[in-house]
Formats: sequence, structure tokens, C-alpha cells
Amino acid sequence: MGSFSLSNRIAVVTGALGLLGRQHCYAIADAGAHVVATDMDPEGCREFAAELASHAGCKTLGVGADITNPDSVRALHDATVAAFGRVDILVNNAAVNDMVENPSDVSLLKFEAYPLDAWERSLRVNVTGTFLCCQIIGAAMAKQQSGNIINIASTYGIVAPDQRLYRRQDGSQFFYKSAAYPVAKGAVLALTRFLAAYWGSSGVRVNALSPGGVQNNQEATFIANYTERTPLGRMAQPDDYRGAIVFLASDASRYMTGANLVVDGGWTII
Repeated sequence: MGSFSLSNRIAVVTGALGLLGRQHCYAIADAGAHVVATDMDPEGCREFAAELASHAGCKTLGVGADITNPDSVRALHDATVAAFGRVDILVNNAAVNDMVENPSDVSLLKFEAYPLDAWERSLRVNVTGTFLCCQIIGAAMAKQQSGNIINIASTYGIVAPDQRLYRRQDGSQFFYKSAAYPVAKGAVLALTRFLAAYWGSSGVRVNALSPGGVQNNQEATFIANYTERTPLGRMAQPDDYRGAIVFLASDASRYMTGANLVVDGGWTII
């Protein structure tokens, strides 16, 4: 079981204050790593880092960063190196998404009416942000001839959204999943494969994790629809991805690169 240990490794997790970002940080810290938690809110990052250190007994750093700004990403990398000397693991988790639990104007979520600024924001955060973190932090990994990048994708990067999930029994549509998120996550998978081939000889592994839907106070109809379509008969809980993150971050997956680990309760097999 020692191959699953992350003892004394240095991990940067973006989107660390989100529902899954916190879980990724806990999982990596519990496996022995020291964690740099980064998100848009500097004070929130510092508070969470202190909480994480108290929980796991590891060293932590909370850094506010805007992953769409290359100067901000460089500052994040520099702060990590100043504190820990290097980066061993990068988890590109930060993302924006139209959420069924917090819907905006349903009429604007339809493909025909989807706002250009919302489309561009999704690409900027989900694709460009991941690109910049890989370009800046991953390049430093390649220079040191070691590193491990985990890009968080989605089942919607693999299969198209099923709009029937967001439909009540009376036929009314309470939400539409836009094209922006699936397109962005498909691009993240393509970037993962590109970088795995590009940096394979430099000692840097690059893999993706595609999680399924997480239950998080969504409308009961949606939960029921999603559950009925899922072979394991439920939505994910936030901590269902902890094992997958540790596996990808550790030497247990040392012969994997360019892979997409799908953890979705069987969603994409139907």
C-alpha cells in the first residue's frame, strides 16, 4: 500500500474552495502531501489551509489566484516554490459551470439563446485557465524532470448532456445544460492527451479524472431522474472521488499517462 503514499510531496489544487476542491485537498493531505490551496478568495484560501493543516497535520499554504491571468499563476507558482521548494502534483480543478442547483434564466440556457459572454467565460476559465496552469507550473515540472498533473474533466466531456434529466413529469423544462461546459471539458481531455505525449520523456505524467454528478441540494426531480439513469442507483457524494485522486496523484498509477479515469457510477456506459 506504500505506492499510494504522498508523503512529503507538494501539491497545488486549484478551485480548492469548491465542493470537490475541498475533498481533493483533504484526500491528498490525508495521503501525506503538503497542500497549496488556491482559489479566487485569498482570505478563504488562508482559512481553509489552516483548517486542512489542523485536520491532517500537514504543511499548507493558502494563496488567492486568478488562473485566467498568467501573472497570477506565476505568482502562485513562485509562492509555492518559496514555501516548499518545488511542485510535485498539480490538480487543475477550478471551473465554472451552469449549475442545476442554482439556475439562471432557463430561457437563456437554451443553445439558441445562450449568451456569448457566458460561453467565452466558460472557455476562459475551464480551458485557458487549465492551459495556463499547465504551461507555467507544468513547465517547471518538466524542467525538474518530475511531476504529476491531474486535470478534472467531466462525464459531459465524454457524452452529451441528457436534457431529459431537467424535465418534470408534466413536461416542463426547469433547466438546460448548455454546450459551454461539455465543450470546455472535451477540450480539457484533448489537452491532457497532448501534454501526456509532449512531456512523457520529461518525467511528467498528465491524466484526467472525469467525475459524475454530485448530489448537492438539487431539485428532487433531477436527483430522481439522474439516479434512475445511473447503474449504481445514486448520484455521487462529494467524497466519492477521494480514492481516485490519491490513485492518480500517487505512484500507484505510475504507468498511466494520457488516461481519463471515469468515476461516474456507470453513467457513461449506457
